[in-house]
Amino acid sequence: MLLAAGAYWPLDGFMGSRDYRGVLRDLRLDGGQLFPLPILLPVSEDVAVESGDAVTLHTPDGGELLMEVHERFRRQRRWEAFSVYRSDDTGHPGVARLAEEGEVCLAGPVRVVSYGQGPYPEPWTPGETRRLITARGWRKVVAFQTRNPLHRAHEHLLRLALEQVDGLLLHPLVGPTKGDDVPAEARMECYRLTLTAFFPPERVLLGVFPAAMRYAGPREALFHALVRRNYGASHFVVGRDAAGIGDLYHPDEAREVVERYADELGIVPIGFPPVGFCPRCEGFVSTRTCPHRRQWLELSGTALRSLLQRGEDPPRELVRPEIAAILRRHYRSDG
Repeated sequence: MLLAAGAYWPLDGFMGSRDYRGVLRDLRLDGGQLFPLPILLPVSEDVAVESGDAVTLHTPDGGELLMEVHERFRRQRRWEAFSVYRSDDTGHPGVARLAEEGEVCLAGPVRVVSYGQGPYPEPWTPGETRRLITARGWRKVVAFQTRNPLHRAHEHLLRLALEQVDGLLLHPLVGPTKGDDVPAEARMECYRLTLTAFFPPERVLLGVFPAAMRYAGPREALFHALVRRNYGASHFVVGRDAAGIGDLYHPDEAREVVERYADELGIVPIGFPPVGFCPRCEGFVSTRTCPHRRQWLELSGTALRSLLQRGEDPPRELVRPEIAAILRRHYRSDG
């Protein structure tokens, strides 16, 4: 449904073999337009659909699409795995998903017959999001992609970004993520509380991006920037190791890739040096402003989950007590 709604423009349908090969080879569609990830419709080998057929697609949320099939082709999964993820290890969630999908793909344009029920009350289509941005009179909009709860370091970065623009689009990815990520329902509760309690309401907008996380590092960071441009953002926060997993990608590579293509993409990337809470400076600082890097309070995702599962509070300098209470409730109900 995101494809038909315009979130993946300039695509108007599922990729054919020429676009697929161009994206894997050099991040470009067959016509030369920048596009970093394959958008495919894999099907079972025994699906009796050929070029020239028209098919109806039903989405999990009750939506309906009409697709004109222009091509039926085989994807090259090993090439795709190494091009997109730089690995064929099925321990990588993106590679695992690729291995489970069909090798045969259908290509062709799609159009919306009816929209399904969005996953949350917040806007999820580019059209609705752009209308809200226009109604608020924002000309410069910074988008922030996240699949995690907002910690106080995130708040610090968002406030710095807001100093440069008219408004903030907090745009969490709420589709499937890896098993140890915080579920979207708990995260959405955290986002609503944070924006309502700690940001000026006239300068923030919470939307959702109901896509799956791929953990494709720099390619996915570029994809996320492209998508947010389609949602109406003029600026995009690129975090360290954006869309990364383990040590597969260099922490600065995502930012460098987005900066390289920023002019062509039509969006301004905003990057920050490492940020943390310094007890000696008594506040959030960066490696550019603080000489006490080794004294910073830090909390990994694994350590945070361990604390919450034991019912303990993380340091309030890093996680607001209100946010910790939401997450603690989730972990208790989950276990």
